[in-house]
Amino acid sequence: MIKELICVECPKGCKLSADIENNRVAKVSGNECPKGERYAVSEIENPRRVLTAAVTAQGLSLRMLPARTDKPIPKQRIFEAMEEIRKLRVDRPVRGGDVILKDLLGLGINLIATRDIPDA
Repeated sequence: MIKELICVECPKGCKLSADIENNRVAKVSGNECPKGERYAVSEIENPRRVLTAAVTAQGLSLRMLPARTDKPIPKQRIFEAMEEIRKLRVDRPVRGGDVILKDLLGLGINLIATRDIPDA
């Protein structure tokens, strides 16, 4: 089976064709640099995404705190991660880059604030 992809690893946006056999990438074509092949293999065999979300803030100057994971998480675990994030409440001042939740889903990935929220 052939899967068509657009590489997002660099500004070129190469149109990739990945030949898939037994759920594994056998061959990648269309890439102009090695990043394209690595991207295609990763996207097909183990897709991952940086997750962005909003965490509820209580008693602070904002009602929602924008946050993101510090590393990509497996795509198939995004909904599970969002369930955990929905349970969170931030009730203290936060600075951008502060860890809001350590070791999300036991993946060794942290949820970090992406902006400051001072006291109310």
